[in-house]
Amino acid sequence: MWRHIASNALTFLVVLIFLIGGVILWGQSKYSSAGPLEESICLRVKSGSNMRIVSSELEERGALSSGAIFRIGADYTNKNSALKAGSWLIPERASMAVITDLITKGGASTCGTEVIYRIGITTAQVQVRELDPVTERFFEVASFDALAEEARPDTYSSVLDQADTRYRIDVAEGVTSWQIVTAMSKMDALTGEVNEIPPEGSLAPFSYEVVKGESRATVIQKMREVQDVRLAAAWEGRAEGVPLENPYEALILASIIEKETGLPEERRQVASVFANRLKRGMRMQTDPTVIYGITNGQGTLGRGLRQSELRNATPYNTYVIDGLPPTPIANPGEESLKAAVNPDTTDFVFFVADGTGGHAFAETLEEHNRNVAKWREIEAERAAE
Repeated sequence: MWRHIASNALTFLVVLIFLIGGVILWGQSKYSSAGPLEESICLRVKSGSNMRIVSSELEERGALSSGAIFRIGADYTNKNSALKAGSWLIPERASMAVITDLITKGGASTCGTEVIYRIGITTAQVQVRELDPVTERFFEVASFDALAEEARPDTYSSVLDQADTRYRIDVAEGVTSWQIVTAMSKMDALTGEVNEIPPEGSLAPFSYEVVKGESRATVIQKMREVQDVRLAAAWEGRAEGVPLENPYEALILASIIEKETGLPEERRQVASVFANRLKRGMRMQTDPTVIYGITNGQGTLGRGLRQSELRNATPYNTYVIDGLPPTPIANPGEESLKAAVNPDTTDFVFFVADGTGGHAFAETLEEHNRNVAKWREIEAERAAE
């Protein structure tokens, strides 16, 4: 009798073990297989949240087939206490294992709200964007002039209070250091003061990720470090015979190239004009340097240059002085730095606008005068219209 009972008990135990093993394998399969989510979603995990709260929301939004298996799996993989606050993009059909990884690995939020501070030549704008998780494209929620004195939109004020809002500063090529510092002083996400304007040309145009509460001085230092690296690399790769004495002269010339053309394909041609002029001892004769001498980089001139200004002797009037001006006249981008030290091989010494957004280049004064006459005709037609 006891032997019979023991035999039955052993059989029951074996069956129980197989059942438990089967349940575990089933659970592992459910945890790792594709989930039921039909469209990508953006999951916001608030600070202080936990896996039970998150699993409930994921279940409600159709991302999980079982909140219990999700929590058990997170616990089994030692990720139950690794939940990270932020906004996380959960792709369609994401498995529980993938979702667990996404919400515990940390780093910058992968969806949600983004505030971009755009610093341009003539404007400084704040743009609030939201990521559409289905298309994975941003759409604009609000935008406004960063320098305006009007009250900020309520939408902007509300996203500043969200812990997972991301921030970025986009600095356009050709802006001045004064423009950058002035715009940054209006950025609510940053703290501290910039006590002095950084040297012209020392700040790299780029898109910078910043953190709310980061100091303005820290961001400025990042910009300087990026520009130092770019300038050193450009100078290291300079062409043989380039008429520049040192990296600083390359920075000055790059800033002039940046202000002279907005077409990427023209940079090296424009650089060739100035290289040829420097080699021949000709004056640079470039309007942007004259304008900088008038404005000191504090905004745009807003009008054409007067003849008296073209004749006035200033350190930046390249119609009067020989060689390069004493400092850069803006913050040049990486491609202009490269163009300054690797100009095209041409005989061009003149260029003028051609009415298409580009320039007409010339080797002789006679040819240049014809190009200028064409440009004057275009100007007259546009004025008449």
